[in-house]
Parts: sequence; structure tokens; C-alpha cells
Amino acid sequence: MGLRMRKSIQICKGVRLNFGTTGASVSFGTKGLRHTINTNGRRTTSVGIPGTGISYVKNHSTKKKKNSSQQSHQQYPGMSGANPNEEKAQEYNDLLDTLRGIHKTCDESVDWQGILLSSEPFSLGSIGPKQAAAKQELDNYNPGFFQRLKSGDKRLELEKTVKLAAKEDAEDYENWKKLHELAQHILDGDIDAYLEVIAQMNPLGDLIDFGTDFEFGTDDPSVMEVEFTAKTSSIVPSYSLSLTKTGKLSEKELTKTAYYDLVQDYICSCTLRIARDIFALLPVKTVIVHAVENQINTQTGKQEDTTILSILFERDVLNGLNFDFIDPSDAMNNFWHNMKFMRTSGFKPVERIENY
Repeated sequence: MGLRMRKSIQICKGVRLNFGTTGASVSFGTKGLRHTINTNGRRTTSVGIPGTGISYVKNHSTKKKKNSSQQSHQQYPGMSGANPNEEKAQEYNDLLDTLRGIHKTCDESVDWQGILLSSEPFSLGSIGPKQAAAKQELDNYNPGFFQRLKSGDKRLELEKTVKLAAKEDAEDYENWKKLHELAQHILDGDIDAYLEVIAQMNPLGDLIDFGTDFEFGTDDPSVMEVEFTAKTSSIVPSYSLSLTKTGKLSEKELTKTAYYDLVQDYICSCTLRIARDIFALLPVKTVIVHAVENQINTQTGKQEDTTILSILFERDVLNGLNFDFIDPSDAMNNFWHNMKFMRTSGFKPVERIENY
């Protein structure tokens, strides 16, 4: 559907930027702020200032963690060895727990104020710490007579190390300067800087398994609006799996009520997690999340993207929740939201929250 915002960014199917003409002059992908993807599927996002000890690291893994109970197998009457159906049943139960508990984890908060107040790694114009260490090693190099006969290459190597260390110090200082300037932009409420950080750090990257087309937008530095498309039909199972007393796998269709209750928890849990991650990354006071689902328009008979939940999260209220024990669907009542949900037919289209 798309956000009707002057400035917005879409992540997942490529990255679409629309920043306007007065964007923040901040470059990314440096040692201070970087996003990497390893061949093993693990992605790491980090913010750090060399030499200051200030850092933020987010690890993403595209592989699901196995429950410890999957490591052992129960013996059943008349069976020798492990029951191959136990793992399937456990994986099913883990999926249900995941769908209802997406909100239980979130990213570490970025301390932009701490970054802004951090001291420079060394005084500009003076020798940096890496160069100083390399120079000391060179100065302390005092070979004996026979060593001097063959030490030319060693001294040249140490001299090259000093030059390389000076270059690395300069890069560290430049990265500190850029990250320091970025923190100032963020704390000043520069929307372009907000969207640039989202593009580089992709705070919802580990939610791609649960939703697609995350779009972020705002015209107000105290608010961030997020739209995501749910993957209900491909994520939420319409059946149950359980083990019989004899160790056989029993599969049954869920009742409509059980299925749609699970769908509601999944959607609501996603919105809670989205809000938590945005609050951790940016100093906004409000996060508005619109959940979109592809549904049949009964008037036209065609599939259309439809808003099924629109909710306004306030930072203080959200932070006051005990995420380990809340029911994600019930938790919606803590916030202003538009949701029309029928226990036997699921979500119905709703209007988006726009006036805030």
C-alpha cells in the first residue's frame, strides 16, 4: 500500500530511498557503522567508535535455534532407538511458541548521547596510538653487528608498519568524526539521518522470515511509521501435530477459532517487536505500525493488500510491559489501535491511524 510520507524507505525487495534535496552529509559502511553478511547466513550490524569502548552490536541468524529437547529422543513401547516423529512434533510446538513470542526479543539500544559525548580517539595533529606503538617498536629496534649485516629488510618492514599505522589512525579518527556527526544529526531529529541509519542497519532484518516489504517513513522526528506485509498463509499452520501414546504422529485440522487465534497472536507479536526495535535504534517517542495482508476484496473479487491492524505505540507504555508474560493480542489494549478481528474469520480491513 505504501506510506504517504514525504520521506520514506523500503527494505527487503531492494532498497528504495526518497530523502528529498537536503539530506544529511553522512557516509556509511565505515569501521564505525557497518552491516556485514557472512557466508554462513549470519549477519552482524555494529556501531562503534575506535578507541572509546562505545559500541552496539546486533547479530542476526537466519537459522532457527533448536530446542534443547530436540537433542534427546523419548522411547516408546515396542520401539528400539529414537522416535523419528518426536522431532517433527517438537518443531511444530517450537513454531507455535515462536509465532506467539516474536516480541520477546529485541535489539540493544543505541546510546546516541553517549556517542556524541565520547572523546576523540586522539588529539588531531598528534601521533595516534597505533602509529605511536609502531614507532616505539622501530625506535627500540637495535640489532647487533651481525644482525645489522642482514637487518635492512627488517628495518624497512618496521618503517612501512609505522606508515600503515598512521593511515589506520587517520581512518579511525575520520570514522569517529563521522559517527560523532551522525549522533548529532540523530539527536537533532534529522529525518534523513534516521532513514539512512535504518537503511544501513536494517533493524528488522531478522524478521524477514515473518514479514516482507518493511517500509519506514515520517514527517515528524518524534514519530516513525512502519508498514509490514504479513506472511500469514505461508507461516501460520492450519493443522496441529501431536504424538500418540504409541509414538505415532497425529495431524489434525485446527478449528477456525484455534487457527485465527494463532494468526492474531502472530500479527500482534510482530507489531510489538517492530516497535521495540525502532525504539532501540532511534530516539523517537512514538512508533506507528500498520500490518498489511493480501486478502480478497469481496467487492471486486480480486486480491488486494489490506490494512488489518494499525497501532500507535508510546515508548514509556511499551517499555513498561513484561514481554515474557504478556499475551500479544491482549497487549494491544494498552495502545490506541484499529483492529477488527473475528474469532471464526480473522482480521477485517481497518482504517489507518493517521492523525497523531
